Amino acid sequence: MKQRTDALHERGIASALAVLAEDGVSGLTTRTVARRAEASVPAIYEVFGDKAGLIREVFFQGFRMLGDELAGVPPTANPVEALRRLAEAFRQFVVANPVLAQIMFSRPFADFDPTTEDNRAGAKVRKIFDHHVQVAVDAGLIAGDPTDIAHVFFAFAEGLAAAESAQRLGTSKRSVDRRWRLGLDVLIKGLSPGPAAA
Repeated sequence: MKQRTDALHERGIASALAVLAEDGVSGLTTRTVARRAEASVPAIYEVFGDKAGLIREVFFQGFRMLGDELAGVPPTANPVEALRRLAEAFRQFVVANPVLAQIMFSRPFADFDPTTEDNRAGAKVRKIFDHHVQVAVDAGLIAGDPTDIAHVFFAFAEGLAAAESAQRLGTSKRSVDRRWRLGLDVLIKGLSPGPAAA
């Protein structure tokens, strides 16, 4: 029984992700997920509790996927380059999964309002940002409180990625890439020790 429930749990999440990718937020209903998972609506309710429970699992899955992507960023000996690579990996994830990113960061469903406990889903992602910022601070390449900087860096990457995903950052890849570079250059220069940081 547990094996069957676990299998349906995995199938349900995979189906929800597929529905979101194809039909967006408005297409995600318990019925569409059940149909895609080749299960009954009551079976989906039995596994996830309700629609909010299903969305919660998608929310958690999104952060697991993002954490894995960021953890897989190729290492470099240059801490500032590592931060740039981290921002680029974050960008690629959001652009490749715009609706999933919406659920993770914009809360488009009235049925699901993440609790403090739910928000711990992003702990792995936060730790990766914290680690890379700490390394850059320890190397003397950026200056300031590492926790503050990690929050700002994350918010910067999230905001710019959301703007790109919504096509508010330009109409060509060239212009979008240029604006990302500009933003990162300004942010990193502003965090550099010395007169620019002051």
